[in-house]
Amino acid sequence: MKVECFGKSDVGQVREENEDSFLCREDLGLYIVADGMGGHVGGKMASSLTVNTFAELIERNINELKAGTEVMPLESSPIPRLLSMAVQDVCSRVYDKSVEQPELSGMGTTLTALIVAGDCGYLAQVGDSRAYMLREQNLVQITDDHSLVNEQVKAGLITESQAKVSRLRNIITRSVGFEKDVSVDIFALPLCPGDKLFLCSDGLSNVVAAPEIGGALLGCETGEVPSRMIDLANQRGGEDNITVVCVEVSGRG
Repeated sequence: MKVECFGKSDVGQVREENEDSFLCREDLGLYIVADGMGGHVGGKMASSLTVNTFAELIERNINELKAGTEVMPLESSPIPRLLSMAVQDVCSRVYDKSVEQPELSGMGTTLTALIVAGDCGYLAQVGDSRAYMLREQNLVQITDDHSLVNEQVKAGLITESQAKVSRLRNIITRSVGFEKDVSVDIFALPLCPGDKLFLCSDGLSNVVAAPEIGGALLGCETGEVPSRMIDLANQRGGEDNITVVCVEVSGRG
């Protein structure tokens, strides 16, 4: 598939430093959002190390990645395994870095990574950054938040409205690098010309609703969407760092 990517990150209105990182590598078909945690130094280190190391691993295995585009059915592709192994490798490296440097102790990051290969998209998900897909006029959240409030919602303990204002909403249950290993969700989906994929950190999704994201993707040029969404989040307080990556599938390359 031929794709275009547009990304932007902003510190927001409250934080002093931006601990988010993102990546748009159209040459690899790789697009990432990572939201770091662990303080100004640790959070940025965790997210940037994760993004850069992940890209290096994918580039190193690019031949296997390309070979995987020829494998059908989708469930038989080696790309999900490649993604999972890359996440585990990155997780181990971030953890080791935090052990080596005590001032980085406890650092970690979310990771939402998309690979577009052939006619398919593959997602690796850890944490509460998100991926949505717009097809025609329908926006779907693909990923599932690894957060305490999402677990409470699924268990029926609180409503989605209560989750949005919960003082526990920033507690995530999985992260890259906080421990040596991590469980990763992998998604594989066929892509069609006209599809738009939207990756974001929770600095956006906590204050901008899915229908608003869908409206922007439908009503604006894709290249304008990251700035528009970040501006909207800042207008609503900008209490966290805000990162948006939009990927538009325009046809076969």
